[in-house]
Amino acid sequence: MTLLDLANLGAFTGSFLLCSAFSTRQVEAISDAIAEAGARRGIHLAHREGKSGAEWVLLDFGHVVAHVFTERARKFYDLERLWRAARRTDIPDVDDLAPRAAHNPAAEREAP
Repeated sequence: MTLLDLANLGAFTGSFLLCSAFSTRQVEAISDAIAEAGARRGIHLAHREGKSGAEWVLLDFGHVVAHVFTERARKFYDLERLWRAARRTDIPDVDDLAPRAAHNPAAEREAP
């Protein structure tokens, strides 16, 4: 995921949240999860673009617009390049945040 801060760039919104998915089914699931998380927090979804099976779904929350793409569509539209003047924050995948087990050769020798 990537967050683009569009403040002071004359954009119609404050930020873009860009997400990638491996399939159109994942695009739908991720966009549904974002919309549901916003609703639970009282954040109103003003508009949604993209239907079931779409390679790009846009969720407009007013101050933030979330874009959920298949990887192919994200590369094609390349919003990071179009908004390259924006401050960019890359958000690591959850898997990248999980603590890794330390390599312990002694434990391997003790295993039966």
